[in-house]
Amino acid sequence: MNTKQPHNLNRREFVAASAATAATVASGMATSAALAGPRAGNLHLGTFRFDVTPPMGHSLCGGWIKPVVGVDDPLEAIGYVLLGSGKPIVVCVVDWTGLLNSAHLQWRQALAEAAGTSIDRVTVHCVHQHNAPFACLDSEEIVLAQGDLPHIVEREFFLRCLEAGRGAVRQAMEQTTPVTHVAHGEAKVEKVAGNRRIIGPNGKVISQRGSSSRNPEHHALPEGLIDPMLKTVAFYNHDQKIAACHYYACHPMSYYGDGRVSADFCGLARKQRQQQEPDCTHLYFNGCGGNIGAGKYNNGSKEMRVVLTERMLAGIVASEETLERQSIESIRWETQDILPPVNPSFDEEALMRQISDSKQSVVNRNRPSYTVAWIRRMKAKLPITLSCMHVNDISLVHLPSESFIEYQLRAQASAPDRFVACAAYSDGGPWYIPTAEAYPQGGYAVSVAHCAAGMDPMMTGAIKGLLSRV
Repeated sequence: MNTKQPHNLNRREFVAASAATAATVASGMATSAALAGPRAGNLHLGTFRFDVTPPMGHSLCGGWIKPVVGVDDPLEAIGYVLLGSGKPIVVCVVDWTGLLNSAHLQWRQALAEAAGTSIDRVTVHCVHQHNAPFACLDSEEIVLAQGDLPHIVEREFFLRCLEAGRGAVRQAMEQTTPVTHVAHGEAKVEKVAGNRRIIGPNGKVISQRGSSSRNPEHHALPEGLIDPMLKTVAFYNHDQKIAACHYYACHPMSYYGDGRVSADFCGLARKQRQQQEPDCTHLYFNGCGGNIGAGKYNNGSKEMRVVLTERMLAGIVASEETLERQSIESIRWETQDILPPVNPSFDEEALMRQISDSKQSVVNRNRPSYTVAWIRRMKAKLPITLSCMHVNDISLVHLPSESFIEYQLRAQASAPDRFVACAAYSDGGPWYIPTAEAYPQGGYAVSVAHCAAGMDPMMTGAIKGLLSRV
């Protein structure tokens, strides 16, 4: 395979280049600043977790892989409620493939109501395992109308999860702990992530090195552009660590499609760390891993799930070893709404004809329902919300969907004097979010991206705006 990777500049070079070429904030964005309580006061934090494991027979990954036949390890939603700096802040991460459009909105609304706060103060993310639910209620309505397609997500199960979330947040509000200190740290994760997009001599994608690969040439190629660092931000009550949030950018699948529900290697590493430190709540957030996977190092075998889990756990532990506590002096919450442009290659009527064509495969009928849901959402002008929490010199950036790694590196470059950790995979409505330069390169992610290339300057500008308002 005669290949080259134009993205093989190292992370430091990319961050420096991004800092020198700041994007301009595009139109179509609305800003909201949380002015209440910018300084830390009587801070308290309550943690919560609840089960979100789908029942037997439930669809996995949108209904186009094998449904649930068993559970290797349960799926969880884990989060915290932070009190004492204006209205409560709720942060949650879920062991699901995705929460899209109105499904994501309903999760945020349910947790906001339980915490007695407004929806703009709630962020919900997915880890993006594939042997897990891929929830879009709007798509569910579209496929149910066909009468012969598997569920996207079963509404009764979805509502049970919402009710469990409400109860868990209410309980967390009643069992809070004072928060006095915060700490940040990072460590390199060895032999997990690699860029998925293999670029040929003509500047086009010629191969995708996915979550796993048995192609020796995929293994031989360099990692390409990634962020190798796992970042940790932890909250303390004096010297007692009460919550630790871990951030790393990589598709979190070792293997999938066998109907066996699992939190997979990233979730399993989190669970093992939780066992090691039962008095601290550990959360794992997938960073901007839209174009990042483990295919350079992972052959998809069951044995490699164990190896990848060990490597992730080693990164988490090493990151925590660098934590240095500092008294919390200030907290600020920022949001920015954007209305991205729809990818013009998609036509709603043509997609509906495809969905209604019983001769098509399930994946070719269920998957387009997500695109139709997005087109209709943008017609209704229902925005995507980005948010950021600033704690002292730390900025926790909350981004939508399967954002490319470049957005994470740009975020770090735009605030070089701050510790910036990115959690992506919040509102999954846009599906993949490539960079503008990726569109002419082609490849799978571009072919299914719901937004046009104009999403790049819009989101890059929003990220810079969030990080500039400290």
